[in-house]
Amino acid sequence: MYKFFIKPLLFSMQPEKAHYFATGCLSFLSAIPGVPAIIRSMYDYKHPKLERKLFGLTFKNPVGLAAGFDKNARWYNELAHLGFGFIEIGTLTPKAQIGNPTPRLFRITEDEGLINRMGFNNLGAEDAIKRLKNRKTNIIIGGNIGKNTGTSNEEALADYVFNFNTLHDYVDYFVVNVSCPNVKDLTKLQDTPFLLNLLGDLKHINATKDKPKPILLKIAPDLNNSQLDEIIDIVAQTKIDGVIATNTTTSRENLKTDSKTITAIANGGLSGKPVRNRSTEVIKYLADKSNKAFPIIGVGGIHTAEDAIEKLDAGADLIQIYTGFIYEGPGLIKEINKKIVEHYG
Repeated sequence: MYKFFIKPLLFSMQPEKAHYFATGCLSFLSAIPGVPAIIRSMYDYKHPKLERKLFGLTFKNPVGLAAGFDKNARWYNELAHLGFGFIEIGTLTPKAQIGNPTPRLFRITEDEGLINRMGFNNLGAEDAIKRLKNRKTNIIIGGNIGKNTGTSNEEALADYVFNFNTLHDYVDYFVVNVSCPNVKDLTKLQDTPFLLNLLGDLKHINATKDKPKPILLKIAPDLNNSQLDEIIDIVAQTKIDGVIATNTTTSRENLKTDSKTITAIANGGLSGKPVRNRSTEVIKYLADKSNKAFPIIGVGGIHTAEDAIEKLDAGADLIQIYTGFIYEGPGLIKEINKKIVEHYG
C-alpha cells in the first residue's frame, strides 16, 4: 500500500512538507481509539531472538529510527507503534533555532537518496522535555545533542554539557553529534583534543548522576583510516559506550543523478543508498581494528533487509534507518526484523 498509494502522494510534495503531512496523519490516526493496535498488528514483529542487551539497556529488537526524523520529540509515541526497537530524537541544541533557509531538504530519487542542509532546526532541549515527560510507551529513547549554530567552537563544550544535564532524566542514552556537515565548522569538533575534552567532561558529569546514561559518539563517513584509528583510541581513553557509524556524507561520487541537478542543490549531507557502502566499510574497519572493543550502531543506506544484515555482519550491534524508511515505508522495519530471525536463527 505504501509504495503504490502513500509514497506517490508524499513524493508529490516538497520533502519537508511531506514530512509534516505524514507525521500529522500518523498522529491523527494514533489518536483514534483502536487504531494504534491495528497499526501495531500490521508492523510490529515480535520474536525473543530479536532482543538485544547493550549499554545496560534491553532493546526489544535492533532496528531503530535515526536522529533527524523526530527532532523535537513530537511523534515518538506514535512512531513506536510501527515496530521500532528504539527511537533517537534530536539533534537538540540548548536554544531553539530555525536552521538553514528553505528549501533545505531534497530528494534524489534516481539514487534513492536525500540531501539535507537542515542546520539543526529544533525547538531546544528544554522544549523537548515537555513531551518527553508524557512518554506513553516504554520504547528506548536516545537523545542526540549538538551545539547552537551561533555558538563558537571554543564555547561548544558548554552547549553539550547544558544539553546533557537538561535531558539526562528524560532519555535512555545520549549521542554526541559532532559530525553533521550542515552546521558551520561543526565537523572540526571531531578533532582528537576537543573530543577527549568533551567526552571526558560528559563522562565525569555522568558519574555524578544517580543513574548514569550511556554515551555514544556519532561519526562521519568521510573520515579516513587514520582518523578512524583516532576514534578507536578516543573511545578507549574516554571509555564511552559506543559509536554510531555513520552520519551523512559530503561526497557526491558515483551518483546516477545528473551533475546539473546536484550542482543546483548545492551543499548538504547526502544519505540513503549512495552512502551504504562507505557506512558499511567504516563499521567493518572499526569492528575489526578494535577487535570489537565497543558496540556500534550502524546507519546509512539501509533500504532492504539484506542491507541491514550487511551492516550487522560487518560488526554493527544495532542498526538505524531514516532515508530507507522514507523510500520503502514502515513495512521495512518488520521486513528487517523477520530477516534477522531467519538469518541468525
